[in-house]
Amino acid sequence: MSDATALLDDPQEWSAFGRLCGAATEGELPADGRWESHVVLEGMHCAACALTIEDALRQVPGVAEADVSAATRRARVVWSPGQVLPSQWMEAVRKAGYRAMPAMDAFVREQRQRESRRALWRWLVAGFCMMQVMMYAWPAYQAMPGDLTAEMEQLLRWASWVISLPVVLFACGPFFSSALRDIRQRRVSMDLPVALGMLITFVVSMIGTFDPTGPFGREVYYDSLTMFVFFLLTGRWLELRLRNRTAGALEAVMNRLPDSVERRTAEGGFVRVATRRLQVGDVVRVLPGEAFPADGRILAGSTQADEALLTGESTPVGKSPGSTVTAGSHNLRSAVEVAVDALGAQTRFGQIVALMEAASLQKPRLAQLADRVARPFLVGVLLAALLAAVWWWPTDPSHALMVAVAVLVVTCPCALSLATPVAMLTTAGTLARGGVLVRNLQALEALATVDTVVFDKTGTLTHDRMAVSGTRVAPGAGLTPEQALGLAAMLARHSFHPVSRALVAAAAETEKPSLPWTLDEVQELPGAGLQARAWQMGQQEVILRLGSAAHARVAPMEGQQVVLSAERAGQVAELARFALSEALRPEAASVVRQLRSAGIDVQLLSGDRSAAVQGVAARAGIDVAHGDCTPQDKLQRLQALQAGGHCVAMVGDGLNDGPVLAGAHASFAFGKAVPLAQSRSDIVVLGDNLAPVALTLLLARRTLRIVRQNLWWAAGYNAVGVPLAIAGYMPAWLAGLGMALSSLLVVMNAARLARIPGGDAVAISQPAHSTPMPVEVA
Repeated sequence: MSDATALLDDPQEWSAFGRLCGAATEGELPADGRWESHVVLEGMHCAACALTIEDALRQVPGVAEADVSAATRRARVVWSPGQVLPSQWMEAVRKAGYRAMPAMDAFVREQRQRESRRALWRWLVAGFCMMQVMMYAWPAYQAMPGDLTAEMEQLLRWASWVISLPVVLFACGPFFSSALRDIRQRRVSMDLPVALGMLITFVVSMIGTFDPTGPFGREVYYDSLTMFVFFLLTGRWLELRLRNRTAGALEAVMNRLPDSVERRTAEGGFVRVATRRLQVGDVVRVLPGEAFPADGRILAGSTQADEALLTGESTPVGKSPGSTVTAGSHNLRSAVEVAVDALGAQTRFGQIVALMEAASLQKPRLAQLADRVARPFLVGVLLAALLAAVWWWPTDPSHALMVAVAVLVVTCPCALSLATPVAMLTTAGTLARGGVLVRNLQALEALATVDTVVFDKTGTLTHDRMAVSGTRVAPGAGLTPEQALGLAAMLARHSFHPVSRALVAAAAETEKPSLPWTLDEVQELPGAGLQARAWQMGQQEVILRLGSAAHARVAPMEGQQVVLSAERAGQVAELARFALSEALRPEAASVVRQLRSAGIDVQLLSGDRSAAVQGVAARAGIDVAHGDCTPQDKLQRLQALQAGGHCVAMVGDGLNDGPVLAGAHASFAFGKAVPLAQSRSDIVVLGDNLAPVALTLLLARRTLRIVRQNLWWAAGYNAVGVPLAIAGYMPAWLAGLGMALSSLLVVMNAARLARIPGGDAVAISQPAHSTPMPVEVA
C-alpha cells in the first residue's frame, strides 16, 4: 500500500471523490452510513478487464456494490467505512493487476498524460524498429537463389533479432504484463491471445536464428512480429486519443469545479484553499474566468455568469449583489464575493454530476451481451488456435505455429466489446453539451425504436412560468384578496408545481397581510392539488384544499381557475378562486412537425379540462389529445398504447407524472421543474426548450444505427478473418493490421456521434417571446 493511497483513508478526503449514500447531510459520517466513491482505473483495456476488477472489488468485505465501465475506465464503489477503507479496496484492485486512483481532476489529468506519453513512446520504438527490421528482411524477399550466402543471411537474421529485442522487451510490455496477470489470476482477457501470438512469433524466429538447420530454421518472422506490434500499438494509441476525446465530452461537464478558490480569512484578507475544504457560510472571491465552487449569494460586485450546463442556454446571465449563483457556472466579467450556501452533493451541479457518473457506468443491454460472450469467446479463440496448429503441424511446424498466431490475433474481440459502450457514451456526452442529461443509457436504445411520443401539457408543451391574473374571494369567506392569496401561498410553498409557484410568486409581490393560520400535514395529491390540516387561534380545525374544483369539492368552475376551499365538520366552504395564465412554447409546433416527419405519432395527455387541452393540441398540431386525466388515467392510456404494439416515450414536467414516466419505454422531464434526484425520468432536459426532445430522439436513432454497424463489422470481420487465418492465407502482420483497424474503425464510427444533427444551435436555441393564454390546471 502506497503512502498516497493511505492518505485517502482520511475521512476529510472522501468527499473529494465520492459522496454519502442516501439523504445524509454532507460532512456527517453516520456509523452505518455507506459511501459511494468514483475512481479511474489504469491498466485495463477491455470488457474482460472490467469484469475482473468488479469481481476483485465485490470479494472485499465491506464493499456492497462495484460497477466498472470498460469504455470510460472508471469504477463506482459503494462501501461501508465501518468495515473497509479506501486503501483496502484499492489494494484489492492492485492485486488484481490494475491501479485505482480517485476520480478527481488532478488525478485524471495526470493519469491520462502519463498513459498517453507511455503509449506514444512504445509506438515510436515499435515503428523505428519495424523499419529497421524490414530493411534487413528486404534482401531475403528480393534475392534470387544463390544471391545471398548462408553467412550473409545469418547475419541479417542476427541483426533483426537484436533490433526486435526493444520491441519485445519494451513496446510489448502492456500485452505481456496483462497476460501474466491473467495467468496468475487464472482468467482470460483479450491481451492473453495477443501476447501468446507475439511470444510464439518471437520464440519461433529466435530458434530459427540460433539453429538455422533445425525444424524452425527455414524462415524467421521478425518483420511480421514488429509489423503487427506496430499496427496494434498504432490502433491503441489512436483509440486512446479518441477515447480521451469521447470521455472528455462527459468530463468537460462533470469536472467544472475549480481545484482551489480564494476564501476570506478572519482578518478580512483572502487566501487560496482547496475547494473541498470550503464550508457553508464561508465567503469566497471568484475571479473572472473561474467557475463558482458552490451554490451561494453574491455579497459584493457585479458580473455575468455562463450557466449553459444548468439551463442549456448559452446567453450570459447578469449577476448583482443578492443574486444567486450555482456551482459549476462560470464567472465571465469581474471578481465577485460570494457567500457559500450549499456544497458538493447538495448543489444542483452535484445532482447533475451524480446522474452523469451513474449513466457513464451503466451497461446497455447490447453491451451486457458483449460482456457475457467475451470470456467464452476468448476461450474459443485459444482452442481454435490450438486446433489450427495441430492441423498444420505435420506439414510444417513453423508454418503451423504462425497460423496459430494469426488466429490468436485476428479473432481478438476488442471491436465487439467497444461497439456499444463507446457509441452510447459519445451520444451521452454530445447531449450533455446541448443541455440534456441521459440518466439511463438503456433509454437511448429504447428511444431509437420509439414510434409514439406522448406530451404532458402544463410545464411541458406550455411554459411553467404561470401567472395569477385575478383573485375572486367567495362571499362570506371573511378574507381580503390579499389574505386569500397569502393563505393559498402557504399551501403552495410545499409544492414544485407551476401553479403553486405562480401563487407563491404572486403573494410575494403583494402587501404581506396578517395570517393567523397554522398548517400541518400538508400533502400533495398528484393531478389534483394540495390539502392540509389548518386552524386559526382559538378556532376549530379545518381541512384546507387547493386545486381543481373536484379536489376542492366545490361546484365546477367556469373558465380557467384554481380554487381554495375549507372543510369543517363535513361542511365544505369555498374561500377563493384564482385565475391563471400560461403560454404555449413557441417551438412546440415545430417540434411536433419534426417528430411527425420522422414517422413518430404525437399525442397529448393532461389533467386539465378537455376544452383547454384541445385548444393547446390544435395550436401545437397534435391530433390526438385527452383532458381530465388523472395520473392513473394517463398510465392506463399509455399501457393501452403499449399493448397495441407501440413503443412509447413520455415527455412530462417530472412533478405529477411519476407513474406514467416510469411506465413508458423512455421518458423525458424538464430539470427545472423538480430536484433532479427526485425525477423518475430516463432523460432530463436542463433548459426551457422542447427542441432537445426531437434532437435526442433523432440522435438515439443514429446511435443505434452506428451500434448495429459496429456489431455487424465486428462479426463480419471475424467471419472473414478466422477462416483465412486457419487456412493459412493471413500472415501474422496482416492479422495485426486487421485487428487494429477493426477496433479503430469502431471507435471512429462512434466518434461521428459527437456532432449534433443540425448543429448545437438546435439544442440550445430559445424563443424570445410567447403569447399568454388562460388555463386551468387540475
